Amino acid sequence: MSHRPTRLGDLQLRILQILWDRPDASVNDVQAALKPDRDLAYTTIATMLRKMEQRGLVSHREEGRSFLYRATVAADEVNRSAGDHFVERLFEGSVADAVSHLLQTRAVSRAELDQLSQLIQQAKRRAR
Repeated sequence: MSHRPTRLGDLQLRILQILWDRPDASVNDVQAALKPDRDLAYTTIATMLRKMEQRGLVSHREEGRSFLYRATVAADEVNRSAGDHFVERLFEGSVADAVSHLLQTRAVSRAELDQLSQLIQQAKRRAR
């Protein structure tokens, strides 16, 4: 799985989340997993999977008359790309501004603050 910028729409991200949890899923499998949130036609999902395959996000193999899909991009790669995009576009590359914004606009538990403190300490050690 190579490093490449990965910008995804909501449906594409949801499909990848399904495929990360359940590799080798058919269109029917994806459709069933989406059902609670979205009632999309089989052809809509098949078209989206085909477009995602053209972008290198998924691949398929044939099993009988079915195509089984699998993600070809890792969750951490998508998260990293989305995070980088968020910081670059909204905060002109400033991690401090992005973190400050999140701390001011989101409810953050004491446990999360402790975790952030540990991450900051680790980053300081690496920056020496």
